[in-house]
Amino acid sequence: MTIRKQEAERLRKQRERQQRVRERHKRDRKPSRDDIARVLLHMFIMRSYKTNQMHLLEGYCDMIVRRLKSQGFDKAASYGVLDDLIEKYTKSDWQFFRKLHLKEDDTPIK
Repeated sequence: MTIRKQEAERLRKQRERQQRVRERHKRDRKPSRDDIARVLLHMFIMRSYKTNQMHLLEGYCDMIVRRLKSQGFDKAASYGVLDDLIEKYTKSDWQFFRKLHLKEDDTPIK
């Protein structure tokens, strides 16, 4: 087998293995790191907003953007995304809904 074929075979096996992992997590209803981070950010923003402590959120946003920038993200774009999320969560009272594959009813998550 050539090196290219060996690499292609390794990548194929890796894709199959990762697909099995995703399917198992879906079946077991296991949240991902991103699912947890999304919920945590939403809770933090809403708690800051409802307790009138948005000044605390600004400091955390600065820290988040610094870390994103150190990973190579654009500073202004990072602030823009955070500002959009804060606006979405606080001004429209946006709530999480269950993921369709986990959905048992239409009750929003609060």
